[in-house]
Amino acid sequence: MMQNDTEKIIDEKVQGTALSLENNSKNTRKLYIESYGCQMNFSDSEIVASILAKEGFNTTQKLEEADLVLVNTCSIREKAEQTVRKRLEKYNAVKRTNPGMKIGVLGCMAERLKSKFLEEEKMVDMVVGPDAYKDLPNLIKEIDEGRNAVNVILSKDETYGDVAPVRLNSNGVSAFVSITRGCDNMCTFCVVPFTRGRERSRDPQSIIDEVNDLWDRGFKEITLLGQNVDSYLWYGGGLKKDFDKATDMQKATSVNFAKLLELVALAQPKMRIRFSTSNPQDMTLDVIDTMAKFDNICKYIHLPVQSGSDRILKEMNRLHTRQEYFTLIDNIKSRIPDCAISQDMITGFPTETEEDHQDTLSLMEYVKYDFGFMFAYSERPGTLAARKLEDDVPEAIKKRRLTEIINLQQEHALYRTQQHVGKTEEVLIEGTSKKSDAHWMGRNSQNTVVVFPKEDYKVGQFVNVKINDCTSATLIGEAVSLSKNN
Repeated sequence: MMQNDTEKIIDEKVQGTALSLENNSKNTRKLYIESYGCQMNFSDSEIVASILAKEGFNTTQKLEEADLVLVNTCSIREKAEQTVRKRLEKYNAVKRTNPGMKIGVLGCMAERLKSKFLEEEKMVDMVVGPDAYKDLPNLIKEIDEGRNAVNVILSKDETYGDVAPVRLNSNGVSAFVSITRGCDNMCTFCVVPFTRGRERSRDPQSIIDEVNDLWDRGFKEITLLGQNVDSYLWYGGGLKKDFDKATDMQKATSVNFAKLLELVALAQPKMRIRFSTSNPQDMTLDVIDTMAKFDNICKYIHLPVQSGSDRILKEMNRLHTRQEYFTLIDNIKSRIPDCAISQDMITGFPTETEEDHQDTLSLMEYVKYDFGFMFAYSERPGTLAARKLEDDVPEAIKKRRLTEIINLQQEHALYRTQQHVGKTEEVLIEGTSKKSDAHWMGRNSQNTVVVFPKEDYKVGQFVNVKINDCTSATLIGEAVSLSKNN
């Protein structure tokens, strides 16, 4: 997960449908798709749009004219599920005036709540899990013939590496490239291993081919995506957990995440490279050293910690300690002094005491994150925490602790943005500022939003910008010149 605006750190991440730049004039049916949750869901929606484009569907921004409405769902927090349920109610209200419309649920909620959606509440016609999107043509046929359709089977090898995504909501500048699927880290609060399955990695050549294609089409920045990118490991296919069974040749020629980063950086030296999300227990020094080696790998790491208390980290089954996290931060800062770091933080986890909360605040003081995502704990059915631990922290205490964490993050965010003032930094122009048509907005290597007067520059250009002022979320400056990286 990423966040550029610390004023909105507790908002849901929601992406509505946008008209694809790749619509086919021969297609006659219309698809409306919304995505909620992590960036993997947004990337998956692009895969879905690509598969359905071959079945005669173009995307549309108008819900009322859609033949098929899909919502790509998240189960990471209760609020996300509530949001999706409200959207399904909206879709069904529209469907009453358009009886031919079909409604489907994709993603993590699909796997977890399939019978409830289909049978109990009759809110949808189709339920599709995150590993079953290639079965969509068959499922569409089923619902066209008046039958409900379900496929939520988790795969051991599906990576969608052979599907060229349709770029939804694209600014034509930046794009997601998925490199792994699933997760083997059984954090007690998380549903992802149950909804997305075990870790498997995508063939590195298919990743490089996609990156090269994006560059040829004018994209200037890619984000390598996975539930845990540091666990990337390609040895010819198969689950990561089965690597020990690989042949000596497979092991000798295997590609880990540091090597993949290097391959991508070398393939397109002028392409900006980001990645998300990292797990502290799996991030190795060779990844950090690779970041330091290549100028086109952005100096930014999203490094979720979840808690500053060793006791709570153990209850969460996070396989790192507070001190190990500090050591990792120190290694990053010593090798990449200007590297920005962001966090995920959960407050009010079962049994959390005031001392545990103070440990979290002191950890934040040590790191001084650039930005982050902070949430109050919400019990997720099916997780180990829900089965074994009582949700015993009162809501009022959760809210108070969350407010304290957010306020401290705001202080640190301002501290970090102030460090940029007076410097000249390379910014990739992504589009017009939301607050002023006379200004461009883009991001620097550290993933901080920068706004500056438009003058004669264009979207997709790298511009050197002198930073004159800042808020806790935004850098304000003036363009000096085009960067040599154009």
